[in-house]
Amino acid sequence: MATKLAQGNDVSKPGVKRMRWATQRVTSIRAQGKRNAITNRFHRRGHVAEKKRDSGGTDSGDGSNLGGMGGDTSGIDEDPGSNNESTYPPRRMFFNMPLPNDARDTDGRPIAHFTRNKIRTSKYTPLSFVPKNLWYQFHNIANIYFLILIILAFFPIFGASDPGLNVAPLTFILFITAVKDAIEDWRRTVLDNELNNSPVHRLVNWNNVNTSEDKIPIWRRIKKASTRGVMLTFGLMRRKKKERSTDGKTYTERALDKPRASVETRRTNRDSVALSRDSIGEEGIQMTPVPSPLPHNTPNGEEVPPGKYRSNTGFSNEDSELAIGAFHGPLHEDLKDHHKSINIPVKFHGSLINPFKQIPEKARFKKDFWKNVQVGDFVRIYNDDPIPADIVILSTSDPDGACYVETKNLDGETNLKVRSALQSGRNAKHAQDCERMEFVIESEPPHANLYQYSGLVRWRQRDRKKPEEEGTDMAEPISINNLMLRGCSLRNTEWVLGVVIFTGEETKIMINSGIPTRKRSRITRELNWNVIYNFIILLGMCIVSGVVNGVAWGEGNHSFNFFEYGSIGKTPALTGFITFWTCIILFQNLVPISLYITLEVIKTAQAFFIYSDTLMYYEQLDYPCTPKSWNISDDVGQIEYIFSDKTGTLTQNVMEFKKATVNGVPYGEAYTEAQAGLQRRQGVNVEIESAKAHKQIALDRVKMLEALRRIHRNPYLHDEELTFVAPDFVADLNGAAGNAQRIANQDFMLALALCHTVITEKTPGDPPKIEFKAQSPDEAALVGTARDCGFTVLGRSQDGIFLNVLGEEKEYKILNTLEFNSSRKRMSAIVRMPNGRIILYCKGADSVIYSRLRRSEQAQLRRDTAEHLESFAREGLRTLCIAQRTLGEDEYQTWNKEYDIAAAAVYDREDKLETVSDAIEMDLTLLGGTAIEDRLQDGVPDTIALLADAGIKLWVLTGDKVETAINIGFSCNLLNNDMELIVFKTEDDTIVSANKELDKHLAKFNITGSDEELRAARKNHEPPDAGHAIVIDGDALKLVLTEELRQKFLLLCKRCKSVLCCRVSPSQKAAVVQMVKVGLDVMTLSIGDGANDVAMIQEADVGVGIAGEEGRQAVMSSDYAIGQFRFLQRLVLVHGRWSYRRLGETIPNFFYKNMVWTFVLFWYQLYNNFDGSYFFDYTYILLVNTVFTSIPVGLMGILDQDVSDKVSLAVPQLYRRGIERKEWTQTKFWIYMFDGIYQSLICFFMAYLLFSPATFVTSNGLGLEDRERMGVYVACATIVVINGYILMNTYRWDWLMVLVVTISTLLIWFWTGVYTSFPGSSSVPFYMAGAEAYGQLSFWVLSLLTIIICLLPRFVCKSFQKIFLPRDVDIVREQIRQGKFAYLDQEEILSQVSEKVSSAGSTDSTNPGNASHAKPQFSPDDDTRPMYPPSVAATGTTHNPRSQNGSDGTDYTGHRASLEQPRTRLSLDRPRPSFERLRQSMDRTRPSFEASDDFTSAAMLTRMESSHSQTPTQRMPHGSSSLR
Repeated sequence: MATKLAQGNDVSKPGVKRMRWATQRVTSIRAQGKRNAITNRFHRRGHVAEKKRDSGGTDSGDGSNLGGMGGDTSGIDEDPGSNNESTYPPRRMFFNMPLPNDARDTDGRPIAHFTRNKIRTSKYTPLSFVPKNLWYQFHNIANIYFLILIILAFFPIFGASDPGLNVAPLTFILFITAVKDAIEDWRRTVLDNELNNSPVHRLVNWNNVNTSEDKIPIWRRIKKASTRGVMLTFGLMRRKKKERSTDGKTYTERALDKPRASVETRRTNRDSVALSRDSIGEEGIQMTPVPSPLPHNTPNGEEVPPGKYRSNTGFSNEDSELAIGAFHGPLHEDLKDHHKSINIPVKFHGSLINPFKQIPEKARFKKDFWKNVQVGDFVRIYNDDPIPADIVILSTSDPDGACYVETKNLDGETNLKVRSALQSGRNAKHAQDCERMEFVIESEPPHANLYQYSGLVRWRQRDRKKPEEEGTDMAEPISINNLMLRGCSLRNTEWVLGVVIFTGEETKIMINSGIPTRKRSRITRELNWNVIYNFIILLGMCIVSGVVNGVAWGEGNHSFNFFEYGSIGKTPALTGFITFWTCIILFQNLVPISLYITLEVIKTAQAFFIYSDTLMYYEQLDYPCTPKSWNISDDVGQIEYIFSDKTGTLTQNVMEFKKATVNGVPYGEAYTEAQAGLQRRQGVNVEIESAKAHKQIALDRVKMLEALRRIHRNPYLHDEELTFVAPDFVADLNGAAGNAQRIANQDFMLALALCHTVITEKTPGDPPKIEFKAQSPDEAALVGTARDCGFTVLGRSQDGIFLNVLGEEKEYKILNTLEFNSSRKRMSAIVRMPNGRIILYCKGADSVIYSRLRRSEQAQLRRDTAEHLESFAREGLRTLCIAQRTLGEDEYQTWNKEYDIAAAAVYDREDKLETVSDAIEMDLTLLGGTAIEDRLQDGVPDTIALLADAGIKLWVLTGDKVETAINIGFSCNLLNNDMELIVFKTEDDTIVSANKELDKHLAKFNITGSDEELRAARKNHEPPDAGHAIVIDGDALKLVLTEELRQKFLLLCKRCKSVLCCRVSPSQKAAVVQMVKVGLDVMTLSIGDGANDVAMIQEADVGVGIAGEEGRQAVMSSDYAIGQFRFLQRLVLVHGRWSYRRLGETIPNFFYKNMVWTFVLFWYQLYNNFDGSYFFDYTYILLVNTVFTSIPVGLMGILDQDVSDKVSLAVPQLYRRGIERKEWTQTKFWIYMFDGIYQSLICFFMAYLLFSPATFVTSNGLGLEDRERMGVYVACATIVVINGYILMNTYRWDWLMVLVVTISTLLIWFWTGVYTSFPGSSSVPFYMAGAEAYGQLSFWVLSLLTIIICLLPRFVCKSFQKIFLPRDVDIVREQIRQGKFAYLDQEEILSQVSEKVSSAGSTDSTNPGNASHAKPQFSPDDDTRPMYPPSVAATGTTHNPRSQNGSDGTDYTGHRASLEQPRTRLSLDRPRPSFERLRQSMDRTRPSFEASDDFTSAAMLTRMESSHSQTPTQRMPHGSSSLR
């Protein structure tokens, strides 16, 4: 039988499908438990499919995100260089049947070998730690350099006086690093063991034919034993320490030390009579049914009446009556009779259980460890348990086979996802059922795509009534909806039974755990050249020393020939060679290897300061600014271009249903921020108009609520949650405008309530409350509005949805759900209505729906709806079209067969399903459209204005419509009245026309796009004039990004203040970032919140992710993660500028101090024939970079501050030095290098001139003319000069900096005095050198003169510069001293007081210098929130020289006539609906480009005919982007 089933697979092996997935990065380990900490670490990198969301794809403007609708993941081109080709072969798994011959080797063992489920993220074991850690550490070139020096020092021939001391610094570095690595790896080991030893219930006492026992080698046994021994030792030590800590405590004190579970964290009680889960060592447990809670024992305390629409029973009979019998009552009795009368075929799904199979009945579920789970095992998962491996779901406690999983550890999304059991496996309830199952799973190989899986289960269906027959072969497809992935957690489901298909390293979460490519900062890249320069200088010094010393010995007429016993090398050449290596040791400090260690410490401290900044803490999500890449903080201080997504980045991604158009009639009252921006363009007083609109909205809200309750006492309607304010809609729903409009409104709301993938969650109370868990916030908004209007989704059955329609409960059977994907840009649901009719509901982007409408019908309705959608888009609302189609029974059954065949495909299933779905989604009937608002985040306008003042150019790359993006641009200060909008459009989609259009616009700036102009643009970092802004959509962008047009387009954008790229795909976002970054050689930053922003986040020099409402994909892949867009101002203008300026000053100071010290030694070689003699005691050479001078320069890089954070935000122009890269230049490097050479000359030759004319003696007659005592004179003065120079270059002289410099300076005197006072501690010539030198007046006078002469030129130059050539920061610092910025401290005090007395929900309370972080209180009416005041509020008297021609500033004065007047219908309660008022204002000032261009405008939609009809396909006009 197994052979037949295996041969039944006629699917050939597929070609490798090329995929490109957005990547992820490691998240910080801050989870509640160890298990979450480990799974979070699995996200270091991943090829993760881009989630289908609406913000940044090409679809987001067209429609709200409906179950993922609106995002564009297809826009990432299939790049051959980024193929995600699976390296694993396809697999087959056999259950309760012998392996076929082709699956066994000669010994009868399985040929396929699957990885263990044990995960090991630690690098070391107790046996391998020392050798392996040393191996890793010596991959660092710095350690190799030190090791070579140590080896050379051990040879006396090279003149090292004390080789043992030379070992100390490297030993210290290796030891500290090893301890750090050991602690980190120990934590990883503990977490690994915690995860691998987590409990899971696994079926035992049965034969899993897919795996065989592995022989454990001796070495592995030894490693395991050593690891267990270490773990046991540390466990005993910890236990004893804990016992000692609890001694002497009372019972109450000990009890308070233990964590106390809350209601939210307490595990679900799953104990039953037959089930106990107490210990790992328990006996195997039988998998028996778990009864559901009794009605009076439900978790929420609410009684569940018998026959409620969804049974919570853990087990129920899977009979044919379940679908229509689970919901009892007269309505469903009628449904049963109706179904029988029309003879609707009932699909038979079959069962994997072989009822005639003889079993020993010994199998049972036993608690085991995760690490023991193998491919092919049956496992049972309980509520709140994490998933141990990738598991195919066979059955669940839900009678409909549904379960809910939380994927937060996979993709960051907190919304629950629905997963379904296989139809053929839902009868499995007991361990004996698992024994009786006989089936084969054919699976695709493991790959990284978290959102795609194709498999097939095959079995032979036996008929209980005909045991003698062999049965028929059946198959059922397995998709990602039938899969639970490792890293997820089971929620709201008692238990799930499944089989394991992927384990360990082959699970999707582990395949996605690759290490990302680390970004390196610009300074770090440039620093390598400076180190090379120093190394060249070092080689030159050593070569000169070797040559001169060899020649000197070769001449033979020097005085040392009479005192020395010959040269060490015997020959001049060998002597010069030995001298060369001796000088390598002597001048080793010239190559600042310790600089890299210092920079790592500095950047780590800077990352900690960023993380600890409470002003960037987002209390609502409990999320601080989290650095993911610690080594690029200085890049944040050089950003010139910021690329931002709109939805979820500039906006809140909290969707509110505001308006709708149904059957050509517009509904809804709202005053949006984008509408305020539109009116601001027209010179309208926004504050007065806002007050009027909000007053009218408040009145209409009351009327609508009263009207809704007159129709139906909806218990699920909550006044504060109503966002769709349209009393005329309720009146029409009640028949005020006729029966046709009433039916249209009902059908419209029914479509919203049926076409979705929302999960309902009922909260008991008086009144009760139903919440919707959706994969996108705007899909929840659509279903929520249907609920408010009386069409409430109550829950789901096995294949249906239960609705409360105006007080009457009904069941609608969902026959098929055609889910959204990036190429379809729509979602459909095929529903069998209670009367037996079959209706297809479809919602999607306007261009997509219009192209699928029935030809030559609804012409007037199309025009009206198109104009309404255009009007909604102008208000900044996200629009969506709703349509339907009635299907015949035969037509549907024929199509459904093709759909089942496509769904059963193992390979290319998605493509086949898309083809089949496309065939049924045609000849649609338009119902209307929706409009959803996504509000701006707090502080966005102020932040954008502040960044612009700093000289940073902000580009918005969005998938929204052009109209929506433009109005949002005005409302958030990206655009203003004085700008001329350049709308880039082409006559046709050809490069020739695009080139012509580029030349036309370039002529406005008198440029042609030449190479010379590009070179000039690279050097010009000044912000462009605020007179122009450019708007371009995805189609045109695709043309201008080609190789021949890219340069011209870049130079055109360079001259524009703002750039809005609309309708762009993720790959286009990355291409734009790459064009600017490489073309202009500037530093770029990308910020976004979704998976479709990952490409541009990783392309930019700095990627910032926003912890959004629908997921953390962008956060996982970013370098910095923040909670709100407004925090970007502090990250960039404060911390970024500080970091760049600190490093820009620290690095040259580091080179300077090494230059001074090393060249002092070099000048001494002039007087000893460059023989490599040590001028200083050897301890000075070892300690100068580790003790005497390293701490001041390190502290400069950590704490130095030119101005405070408040002043940095108050004067954002200070940031421009970072844009121009003036803090760290090669010129500055060489100035400091030559300054070091000058000071080294002074330090050495001042002492030389003191000692050369005469000798000195101490009071007791001892001489001071030897090199050790002269070295004390020079060394002490040199250290004081170095530390004084560093202090002089430091802006902030606080007590800590002064104290550190003082201690470091005094330390050399202290060391010299103490070290030379003991005969055994120092060499004999150096004994008492400190005391003898300190006793001479010449020592102190020489030190004072040396310090003054060395530092005087630097002091004079800095004084001259600050007095006569002051920089911006110098002027600002003077003003701070004059008290001109004292108002900032007063404003902070006032803001703190106002926060206590004002509502935190106001959106206009954000101060750019001090953002409010109080937790926002709930506002019952978001429409009444005040609007952001404009930076320069336009009023009715504001003069705009281009206002008479529209905002684009062209010479076109003849506006097109308004479209055909829609069916004007005055409201019953007010003289004119808001749509009519808005339209009237738009017609007065409609920009000229909208009259001639078809950017998703009403003109384009009204001309569009269906391209999916029976007639030949027509070419869609320009503007109907394929990216929509």
